[in-house]
Amino acid sequence: MHAHEHNHEPMGRRFVLALGITSVVLVAEVVGGILSNSLALLSDAGHVFLDVFALALSYAALRLAALPADENHTFGFHRAKVLAALANSLLLFVMVFFIAREAWERWLNPRAINSGLMLGVAVVGLAANLLVARVLRAHDEDDLNARSAFWHVLGDALASVGVIGGAILIALTGWYVVDPILSVLISVLILGGAWRIFRESVHILVEGSPAGIRTRDVAATIGAVPGVRNVHDLHIWSVGPGYTSLSAHVVLEDQALAQTQGIMDAIKQRLHEQFGIEHTTVQFECNHCGQCVDAFEGGVCYPATAANGSQGGSDAQT
Repeated sequence: MHAHEHNHEPMGRRFVLALGITSVVLVAEVVGGILSNSLALLSDAGHVFLDVFALALSYAALRLAALPADENHTFGFHRAKVLAALANSLLLFVMVFFIAREAWERWLNPRAINSGLMLGVAVVGLAANLLVARVLRAHDEDDLNARSAFWHVLGDALASVGVIGGAILIALTGWYVVDPILSVLISVLILGGAWRIFRESVHILVEGSPAGIRTRDVAATIGAVPGVRNVHDLHIWSVGPGYTSLSAHVVLEDQALAQTQGIMDAIKQRLHEQFGIEHTTVQFECNHCGQCVDAFEGGVCYPATAANGSQGGSDAQT
């Protein structure tokens, strides 16, 4: 069965609106950071620049993922969104390095800061970031690409809160060293989000099992369908965010070929209802095909019953 549909248009419009708002914030924070001489504000501007890039990249990936499958790309272009999320995470790592290096320099040689201008720009940035986060918050939780863009913006909103607090503290105490300290704290926040997105992107690209889905549980669900003897050569992976695929060999009890359609329908229904798996390829067998080589189970199949059928064979795929 091949069934997977997403409506990309509403999310696409949200990305365009978020991109416009964030671009305005970027200009304001770059100008404000230069005029106020605040590294924390410029660090936040650096994060906003990556927000702009991330949103643009995410939007491009969204459009690309909406393209239909063709002869050379039979799964379509769903992994474009994963690659965009991976690129965003790598850019965040680079940005953290440069912020940390500049923060160390300013720790050694603190510079005077216009705290009033720093505060005003940070307040504007916070308001805009909260607006963008609201625009993007309706994203699909399974969509890694949309989630990476959302966390970019939400992290920036939290950073703006920190800049506001730092500006107030500098105004009250004159401790300019607060600025580089704040920059490092913002970098740590960015680093945590970047690592999560990087790890999830790589997990999908190496075809790891989707989070929250245990292979043994899936096998047990298939094995619980009446007429199934055992399951082997079971593979579960993500083609892209929210697009889970499964293939398996299922050994059936001896029965008429016409009866297997009901078993197939039951397997598809249970996989969809319990695990959200829509794209399945199931091969029916009456004999064990000898391909039970699942290393994580030590080469042992997933039996539905203690018996192991050895009647004549036929295959059925969907």
